[in-house]
Amino acid sequence: QVQLVEAGGGLVQAGGSLRLSCAASGLTFSTYNKVWFRQAPGKEREFVGSISWSSSSTLYAASVKGRFTISRDNAKNTVYLQMNSLKPEDTAVYYCAASANTYSRTSPSAYDYWGQGTQVTVSS
Repeated sequence: QVQLVEAGGGLVQAGGSLRLSCAASGLTFSTYNKVWFRQAPGKEREFVGSISWSSSSTLYAASVKGRFTISRDNAKNTVYLQMNSLKPEDTAVYYCAASANTYSRTSPSAYDYWGQGTQVTVSS
């Protein structure tokens, strides 16, 4: 059974930082591309960024580029999202997901496995 478990969310002031983690089990972690999405209340789930299985490629949404960094530790079966210079508009539930086939597609339907999400709230 595949499980993705996010952690690290919380309340932070604007300009602050958080690091999210997503621990995976039940799959061959090193062969899966990983992605982060987020969903704010009343909005659709949106692509945040992704990292290929080999860590050779990353992609970011324009809204977070230069502020967020994705990394992975295959030995720990964990992917990270370092979020700096947070803004109130970054407030959302953040989800990690995995796919064996893609890291570049920005549609949620392209990803096979999902975590339960972790809340990030940025106060102004």
